[in-house]
Formats: sequence, C-alpha cells, structure tokens
Amino acid sequence: MIFCSLRSFLLVFVLLWLYVLETTAQSSANGLSASAASRKIPTAVPFLRIAPDAKIGAMGDAGVATPADANALYSNPSKIAYAEEKAAVAISYSPWLRELSTDMYITYLGGYHQIDNKSALGISAKYFSMGEIQLRDELFSSLGSYRATDLAFDATYARRFGSALSLATTFRFISSNIPDLTGVNGQSSTSATALAVDISAYHKSEIVIGKRAHGLAFGMNISNIGNKLSYLNSGEDMFLPTNLKLGSALTINPGSPQQLLVALDLNKLLVPTPPRLNAEGEIVAGRNTERSVVSGILGSFSDAPGGFSEEISEVSVGIGLEYLIYQRLAIRGGFSYESPDKGNRRYLTAGAGYQHSFMKIDFSYLFSTVPNSPLANSLRISLMYAFQ
Repeated sequence: MIFCSLRSFLLVFVLLWLYVLETTAQSSANGLSASAASRKIPTAVPFLRIAPDAKIGAMGDAGVATPADANALYSNPSKIAYAEEKAAVAISYSPWLRELSTDMYITYLGGYHQIDNKSALGISAKYFSMGEIQLRDELFSSLGSYRATDLAFDATYARRFGSALSLATTFRFISSNIPDLTGVNGQSSTSATALAVDISAYHKSEIVIGKRAHGLAFGMNISNIGNKLSYLNSGEDMFLPTNLKLGSALTINPGSPQQLLVALDLNKLLVPTPPRLNAEGEIVAGRNTERSVVSGILGSFSDAPGGFSEEISEVSVGIGLEYLIYQRLAIRGGFSYESPDKGNRRYLTAGAGYQHSFMKIDFSYLFSTVPNSPLANSLRISLMYAFQ
C-alpha cells in the first residue's frame, strides 16, 4: 500500500514507474553523478513497454522476430499473418514489483484469427493495477483509498505479401485511471485517455549453414504513436512511450527434435530527451521538449544533450535463447541491458515452457543484476490454446 498527500498524488502516480525502474541510489553508489543518473526519458503510461507474456519475459524481452503465437500481438503483430495455427488465444499474469508493493500486477489477454491465407485479425487487452493508494489531504486527514489502474485495448489487422513479408497496423485505446481530485490553488487531477497506433513488419527466410537450412527472421515494430496525456488541469502534457523495436531471430534445425532459437532486440524511445538546464532553469544543451508528437519522434534521433554517445546510450538491448526438445519442452534464458544513465534496468531471465496437444504453458523469472532493484524476482506465467 502506498500513502500520499493530495498534492503529491500525481507525482506518485506518474513517476512511480520512473522511480522504481531506475536505480539512482545504486548508480550514485557506483560513482555516477546525479546529473548522469537523471537522464532517463520520462513518459506517460510506461506499462505499455512491459512484455506481458512469459516466453518473451524468459528471453530477455527479445521477441520482435521470434516465431508467431497469440502473444505476438504485443511484440510484433505482423507475425500473426504467418502463424501456423488458424487461431489462438493467450492469457498472462504477473505479480509486479514485489520488492516495492504486494498488490501490483499485470494481466494480458490476446488472440488472433486468420481470415484467409493472407490476412489475420487480432485483439488484445493489457491491464495494470498499481495497487491501493491511501489518499490524504494537506492536513494528512484520510480521504480514503483508491486503486489506480491503466488499461490498453488493441485491434490489429495483419497481411502477408508473398511468402516472406507481412505488415500490420494496430489501433490502441489507452485509459489511465486516477481519482478526480482538487488540491491547492484549484489544481485538479483527472483520469486521461489516448489513442495510438502501431506499425509493424516481419520478414522471414532461410539461410544455409553447413548444408542445412535454418530459419532467419527480421522484425520491426514502431509502437504507441499517439496523442499526449495530462493528469492535471494545469499540468504539462506527457508523451506516450513511442518506441522503435528492431530485431532478428535465428532458428537452428527448425522442426527437428532439438531446435535452438537465438533472438536479439534493440529498442529506442522515440520521445524527446530532456535538455540540460543551468541553475536558472535555462537550457544550456539539448532542445525544449515542448514539441508536437511528430516533431518529438523525428527529433528523438538527434536531440540528446550529450550528442551521439548519449543517443547510443538510449538504445536498450535484449538477447534471448530457447532450446526446444521434441517440439514440446522449451528451456529459455536471456539478458536485458539498459544504460545506467537511462534507467539502469539490467537483468538476467530464465524460464521454461511445455506444450501438450493445443495447450501451452510458460513460466519466466527475472534475476536483477542491479542491487536492490524492485524488478528482482519478477515472475510471469502464460497459458495459450491454439485452434486448427
């Protein structure tokens, strides 16, 4: 349970994720300056960037180019046009940030149906509960409690072009729910909604290594392109976590009793980088973040105050492995890295999956490599059922 005054409620709600996902204290302990530790890019509704399913979670969050299933609607919706099954549904659950709170969790439900041999439709919903927040006024009198929640609902259309390429468009409705309250100076908080779109692509082919054919795939997903959000009637609008994900996956000995999958993902937020300010609050390096969504996306490749080196530090990396035995038992592992200056999310992942007939179950576990990280010991579980 989290306690906060009325004035600080917005700060708790919007910045809680930023606080728990970065490790300023650990960075300072490692000799980083406060300015370096504060270079994380703030966005609204950051839960949209969390991989909800256990398979991707066990592979270092790398999944933009891995083989299609019902959970592809999160990582790369265009893959469902090449799914082997006619239709599938999946549900995932994760108790979240157990090092910080005992009542946060994420649930995800998704499914797709192939209309014909060229196109497919998919729908999904992602729900995040921030747990119970105890509200208090300026005199610290109790105003009761409230459970802040975020919800995203998606609809996808994917279409293949030939035997190697597929494209998809996803439309997303986002609802971020906080209590409607009025604080000092007439400032009030309110729930917020947004509309967003994803554009994704998937390309698969074969590569011959040692006279044997193996699967090679590439994926791209530009997600959460949409309007800004504001939780205060006089507050600054915040960008959605617009993100560019690029990756590749190599499947060694596909379809054999012993199959190995290697995946690599690169991620970059397409959101303005905060400028460096002097003591008077004037910009001394970088650009003003009060820009349009389009300007923010286009400028995100060149607006870092630290130049090219800081732009590179904004790219996070996910690496994953899956060893599949007799197309039934999967053993997985991975590693995810984010620069200490940009959030410092660094962790090892592990998990397993088992498929029986058309039913599949997956587990994943996260081992943080950052001391005292609230992400440590995160567990995810996913169930999926396929229809022929």
